[in-house]
Amino acid sequence: MQSTATKLARLSVAFTPPVARIALTHPPLNVIDIAMMEQLAEALVEIEARADLATIVLHGESNAFSSGVDVAAHAPERVGQMLQKFHAVILALLATTKVTMAAVHGLCLGGGAELAMICDMVYTTESAQWGFPEIKLGCFPPVACAVLASLVGQKRAAGLILTGRTISGKEAAEFGLATRAVVDAELEYAVAECVERLVKLSPAALKITKKASYAWNATHFDKGLARAEKVYLEDLMKTADAQEGIRAFMEKREPRWSGR
Repeated sequence: MQSTATKLARLSVAFTPPVARIALTHPPLNVIDIAMMEQLAEALVEIEARADLATIVLHGESNAFSSGVDVAAHAPERVGQMLQKFHAVILALLATTKVTMAAVHGLCLGGGAELAMICDMVYTTESAQWGFPEIKLGCFPPVACAVLASLVGQKRAAGLILTGRTISGKEAAEFGLATRAVVDAELEYAVAECVERLVKLSPAALKITKKASYAWNATHFDKGLARAEKVYLEDLMKTADAQEGIRAFMEKREPRWSGR
């Protein structure tokens, strides 16, 4: 099949039917800003509409998969728009009939980790750094709050979300955040090996099997995410500590918590 590629401001999208590859290209750490969210949403719409594509591979260029959502987008005047646009990408990835796969190296934090973990399959380097550090900013990760416990168990999810601690790619695979962890030099090979298996299978069968496998999304995830988003906007973002945490990060200083 003929290969085509499109270079956008925040993404690089390449089509080699039946495979679509989306690279996050916002160096050095592929921060997910609103522009990237919009481009991801547009790319996913295009991919979903193409019958010749059956698999999506998502990865990050440069030194990371993604260090997370742009902290500046958490400002009070922008946070509503940011959540709406980021969650639209998450829901589009969950709703797609294509098989989704993330290839993770370097930092995979916050919104980056949420983006990776909701893919059908995830291959990570053992040295990759996974985590949900939002609590350190006086915030929380809405997608992880809605889905992480179903992937890793309630106690592990609480430990990751409430402490903001970072784990290695090896631990991420052991926890269930990733399908498999490999040494850095083998990541590309591991992803290619899986893609090779998928392209030999029936696209129709993959589509229908994926639909059956993710029946829980409609009844649990949508409701959980909507609740987490409501709490985020109506409760969390009205606290002085959330505003202080974001301000402290932008000013490169330690936050001064007031407990309010």
